[in-house]
Amino acid sequence: MRGRDERFANQVRHQTAPDPLWHKTPAVKKRALFSPADFTYDDEAQVCICPAGEFLYQNGSRIVIGGRDGVKFTGAKRVCGPCPVRGQCLRHPQRTAVRQVVFFTGQLQQPESHSARMKRRIDSAAGRVRYGQRLATVEPVFGNLRYNKGLDRFTLRGKAKVDGQWKLFCLVHNIEKLAHHGYAQ
Repeated sequence: MRGRDERFANQVRHQTAPDPLWHKTPAVKKRALFSPADFTYDDEAQVCICPAGEFLYQNGSRIVIGGRDGVKFTGAKRVCGPCPVRGQCLRHPQRTAVRQVVFFTGQLQQPESHSARMKRRIDSAAGRVRYGQRLATVEPVFGNLRYNKGLDRFTLRGKAKVDGQWKLFCLVHNIEKLAHHGYAQ
């Protein structure tokens, strides 16, 4: 929320600069394999040509990957098998028979995501009021569990064991609330 709120627009000046001795940019890797940019794609004719000059056939008229509309092309076994640039085209030339390449043609209209809806609700006037009242809702529970009960990390491993440990701490929290708020009277 703070990243979108105009009241916090100058918060960057309060953040410390990164350590100049710790350079975190990744090393540049040399590209060994052909990328889709190396393939020639004609959108009007629906034709794709590989870097070796061979035609790939269209595999499906319309595919959707990650909400994006695209066209998929696949090489023929008779062409990809004896290809001289097979090592540059396939990540595992011994196991993979042919090369496939996808060209994305556009973005499909997706329904609004849950995160986007929540951002819109929080950024409204009523949402800001409710967001300001969050300390009276669930966050004190996490504070109590973390600092008062000492649950700053799970001591068990595995989903079932961690779930059991979490439920045990929540049970202790709820029993403590009942005891402090006069449930016994």
